[in-house]
Amino acid sequence: MTVLVTGASGNAGGAVVQALAAAGIAGRALVRKDIELPGGISAVYGDLNRPESFADALPGVSGIFLLSGYDRVEELLDNAVRAGVRKVVLLSSSSLDSADTGNAIAAYHHAAEEAVKASGLDWTFLRPNSFMSNTLRWLDQLRAGDVVRVQFPDVPISTIHPLDIAEVAVRAFTEDHAGVIHRLTGPVALTPPQQVEILGQAIGRPLTVYPMTRAEAHAELHATMPPQYAEAIESFFGDGIIDETSVNDTVEKVTGHPARTLPEWTSENAALFA
Repeated sequence: MTVLVTGASGNAGGAVVQALAAAGIAGRALVRKDIELPGGISAVYGDLNRPESFADALPGVSGIFLLSGYDRVEELLDNAVRAGVRKVVLLSSSSLDSADTGNAIAAYHHAAEEAVKASGLDWTFLRPNSFMSNTLRWLDQLRAGDVVRVQFPDVPISTIHPLDIAEVAVRAFTEDHAGVIHRLTGPVALTPPQQVEILGQAIGRPLTVYPMTRAEAHAELHATMPPQYAEAIESFFGDGIIDETSVNDTVEKVTGHPARTLPEWTSENAALFA
């Protein structure tokens, strides 16, 4: 078995690369530039928005770990079918479990799911909660001081460790998860102030939380991303149209171990905040 991992330099794809290597499964990591890769994983240079840039790396691949939201996904999938790829594990989103799937974020994940279904390949969809690695969004603030401004301070989220997502993905490649949608959560729901407290303990700093108002969160979102995505995120957490508070045991059922905790992630990654 050989798995092509798209987004291999990111949080999810990078974790899949680690999980494949740990399981002794050969992998090809789609990257734009050189990165350090573990044994058994080779680099493929290309652009996910340009399927022709890595089409010659598809022969011999049995499965693809695919990210949503990229151009010409149908062309990529056609190339995969012609090359003999059998399975796609798609990183989708909890937004597709919401009451409103017409927002910009849900729309691009839905389009990716539909394209994969139409390809004729075996598929598994992963719909995780927000990643624990999103804690890195506070990095610039921590470099400036010990006060952390948090959006939607009263909304608890059961964030998930990227490696748990990755290990579920590996099981989907090595076992029969065809046609399955895995809704993935972390082990406990924590508010942003609780997350900041855990981070402070891991990095040995007494952090102070500034709870942003809805108006402040609105302004910050619109200042940092396109308006359609800002509106989607505000509706997710400000209006509560998605449920990332609930906890399930899917990670444990699939992998055989409990979902990793935020204290584990912050301890593993404390050096990033130095």
